[in-house]
Amino acid sequence: MRNVGIRIEWPFHSGSKLPLLLSVRWIGQFGDGVFQSALASFVLFSPERQPNAVGAATAFATVLLPYSLVGPFIGNFLDRFSRQKIVQFANLIRVLDLLVIVACIKFGQVGFLLGFFVLMALGINRLILAGLSAGLPLIVERKELISANAIAVTGGSIGVVIGGGIGIGTKKMLDSLGQSHLSDAKVILVASFCYLIAATISTRLGRTSIGPALHEQVSQHSGAKELREGLRILRSHPDALRGIIATAAQRGGLTALTLMGLLLERNTYNPSSNPDAGLSGFAFALGIAGVGIGLGSFLTPFFVSYFGRHQWIRLSMSAPIVLLLIFAVSHDEWLLISTAFFVGLFGQAVKVTNDALVQSQIADEYRGRVFAFYDVAVNGAIVMGAVVAAVTLPASGISKILPLITIMVYGATSLILLRRSKFFIARPVQ
Repeated sequence: MRNVGIRIEWPFHSGSKLPLLLSVRWIGQFGDGVFQSALASFVLFSPERQPNAVGAATAFATVLLPYSLVGPFIGNFLDRFSRQKIVQFANLIRVLDLLVIVACIKFGQVGFLLGFFVLMALGINRLILAGLSAGLPLIVERKELISANAIAVTGGSIGVVIGGGIGIGTKKMLDSLGQSHLSDAKVILVASFCYLIAATISTRLGRTSIGPALHEQVSQHSGAKELREGLRILRSHPDALRGIIATAAQRGGLTALTLMGLLLERNTYNPSSNPDAGLSGFAFALGIAGVGIGLGSFLTPFFVSYFGRHQWIRLSMSAPIVLLLIFAVSHDEWLLISTAFFVGLFGQAVKVTNDALVQSQIADEYRGRVFAFYDVAVNGAIVMGAVVAAVTLPASGISKILPLITIMVYGATSLILLRRSKFFIARPVQ
């Protein structure tokens, strides 16, 4: 623990490119919320509409696994070509992709073809966020990374929630006007317009302002060799690698608990014959978790200034364990909501702090590949958490085993993976 006064470095300065980067990210994530609200009509992409853990886990895997397979190779592009151009053209491709999805809905092609283009849109989204995260350290000072990440992530999360609300409201309004047959398509058009705005704003970022520098874009190696080199660099920074694994473990546990909460709300706290009541309860729990996520982002810069990055990640991994122990014994609805709040809060603390840790440890020429690997690790853990939930949860959602497994994962991560003798700023091995 540091015995120093708390001092937070806020990253806004005259002439800074940060407001542009935040605008691109937040408007895009607002569009994500709108887009996801439209997808809620399609059961395949909506875990919350599944009646059992297997169906929900399948939906999670369907959405996340494709990017986990191609993500590492996409990372090479982030380190070989202008990230600003990648973000710009990726947003434009998303616009075209969503127009194809609109056409699929209009002409009744809601099978494999729709699924392919939806997954494509979701994968492009991860590429954009990875590129913006990799470029953030180039437009703020190192001491400002924690607060910059907190602002970026919090604003993006709020954007998704607001976009989802507006999308749902727009759909209900169109349904009330007798246009329900095309309401999803029209909501998706709103999302595509958001992506077009994000692409337009990204043109104001300099070609190399978020990296890589011109001399870093030249490479004599193949993409596969560059990928291995990027992973070697990550292994030479063991604290960054351990932080990524810890973040993945936290997200995997969070996913498993989310599916448990979904089934409790859908089939136990409310009559299974009234799924809308269950979905309303689940939405309320997610909203409370969202408040915790926002608070975690806001508080993290203050606690990092006091404890330091490594200790704060370690504490945040173990902090929810006591509440999870109580939840394993009692499945009261308000206890579920309290657990959602604190797991969301400390989970976001881990993510925001580790983002800054990785950004400060990894050289810019490798940062795109590292963040692509980071996304793959987290997405893979989310899928694994969903699989564990599918195996252990009954349809009622009542289970002592799943919270106990989560406790063991969080405890082992904090006490073993992040133990003080291993998790610290080490001199890079060259």
